[in-house]
Amino acid sequence: MGCGRVGASLATQLDAHGHSVAVLDQNPEAFRRLPPDFDGRRVTGLGFDRDALAQTDIEEAYGFAAVSNGDNSNILAARVVRETFGVGNVVARIYDPRRAEVYERLGITTVATVRWTADQVLRRLMPMGAVAEHRDASGHVSLVRTDVHPGWVGLPLTRLEEVSGARVGYLTRLGVGIVPGAGTIVQENDLVHVLVATERVDAVQRALAKPPVREA
Repeated sequence: MGCGRVGASLATQLDAHGHSVAVLDQNPEAFRRLPPDFDGRRVTGLGFDRDALAQTDIEEAYGFAAVSNGDNSNILAARVVRETFGVGNVVARIYDPRRAEVYERLGITTVATVRWTADQVLRRLMPMGAVAEHRDASGHVSLVRTDVHPGWVGLPLTRLEEVSGARVGYLTRLGVGIVPGAGTIVQENDLVHVLVATERVDAVQRALAKPPVREA
């Protein structure tokens, strides 16, 4: 929902990856931001209107991103999609970070617009494994942003390091970078950035993509 700069970029990336995409915006002129070869559906209407959502085949959707320019519209649309249509993978754009914690309690993933990019939405909407962010000059060490299984939530980062053999460099939490301390716990929707030997990137991703073995 929302075909502004972020929405158009997100829809274009998903379409380029071969996904079936529908874009919903109340202003038909907004669809001009989409490229001429965009294969997705364009639907004019309000993002929280059930009839408009039905035109996007929302019942069959894997995920929904509310990226209009209004917090209230985004959250209302996200709640309708989640609670009425049963779509579990929902992301909402947030301008007021003070509201983020409230919305997270509703089960709606949010990203603060201060550090907002279409890439952040895409990674929350469709986890894509490990993404190399930086390598040292020799190419032997990589800083990698990686997805972690939800089973890691509530466990200390030291346990994650133990199992993966990687060193956590920092976290991105609600759009803000955090340097972890000794007792930092993994929270839902954290993005984890690890330092690892380049040859072990795939092995680390496989380890973190599985739920950890819980200690008795």
